[in-house]
Amino acid sequence: MKKGDLGIDLGTASLLVFQKGKGIVIDEPSVIAVEAKTGRIIAIGSDAKEMIGKTPKDIKAVRPIRDGVIADYQIIEQALKDLVKRTRTKFSFSRPAVVVGVPAKVTSVERRAVIEATTAAGASKVYLVLEPIAAAIGAGLHIFDSVGNMVVDIGGGTSDIAVISLGGIVVSRSLRTAGDAMDDAIIKFVKRKYKFLIGSSTAEDVKTKIGKAFPTLESFELEVRGRDALNGLPGNIRITSDDVHEAISQIL
Repeated sequence: MKKGDLGIDLGTASLLVFQKGKGIVIDEPSVIAVEAKTGRIIAIGSDAKEMIGKTPKDIKAVRPIRDGVIADYQIIEQALKDLVKRTRTKFSFSRPAVVVGVPAKVTSVERRAVIEATTAAGASKVYLVLEPIAAAIGAGLHIFDSVGNMVVDIGGGTSDIAVISLGGIVVSRSLRTAGDAMDDAIIKFVKRKYKFLIGSSTAEDVKTKIGKAFPTLESFELEVRGRDALNGLPGNIRITSDDVHEAISQIL
């Protein structure tokens, strides 16, 4: 990679952009607000996420990446253009080469769609890297050694599991169950146990701040806002790490 070239992770939960020489320059939620009639993008990332559940009928907040794959090619193409544009200065004359992370079980159709969308967004060249390989390199594994290393990459929509040896993937599985499914499980658990309604953003917050995978680990508490499921009135409740473990144990 040359200075100014980009690495893009099109995640179900987050859009990440790395720029050579600067590091991670964009880290935004994978949410895009568009005009329903024209398809014109109004906001991307945090600004769009704030609009969820609060927009008029002519504006919709969408997630263009679902289960780790592109669900809306036109919108993601516009989003990529915006992301690439944000990394450029008025003195940028050359188009950047772009490396894009894709799930291990990506199809040839999905590969072509990502390449076409990224090229249309302004990339001079597009390189696809399988996400388990990228995760292994990021974790400091020596992927070219003649030993097997297993990588489990849990994203928002997919969990990529792969055994890597001699620079390639020996065997892999991509599961359409990951962080988003855990958030949904927490929402359902809180409704069932406490008769209390919380949103997906709150559930994610609970998961990342006090979640635990093993019952013997220390338990913490977190106070969250939501609505009483019986009378619809807003209020607060305290959720524990043990609650989160019970909610997501089946998914884990």
